[in-house]
Amino acid sequence: MTSTTKLEQLLDELVRPALRAHGGDAELVSFQDGILRLRMLGQCAGCPAATMTNETLIEGQLMPLLPDLKEVILVHTVDDSLLAQARALMKRARAHGQS
Repeated sequence: MTSTTKLEQLLDELVRPALRAHGGDAELVSFQDGILRLRMLGQCAGCPAATMTNETLIEGQLMPLLPDLKEVILVHTVDDSLLAQARALMKRARAHGQS
């Protein structure tokens, strides 16, 4: 059975470097019954290519090494850093509109 420690190690070695090169990252949400749930972070959160990234990079790298891994599901949320950027833009727009 695969441990979360082993998953984190494989994510660090095989997946995260490619995501970080594009301003993103992945957070392990859970691993139960062969289903790995990952939350995409940074520029990868909400990226239209996230599904392809999951199929080619994440599943492609992890499944051959983890026989008990059946599926990788991306949990779609908006990253806190993107929300902060959006709030800052909205504040500036309101301040500009009030001038």
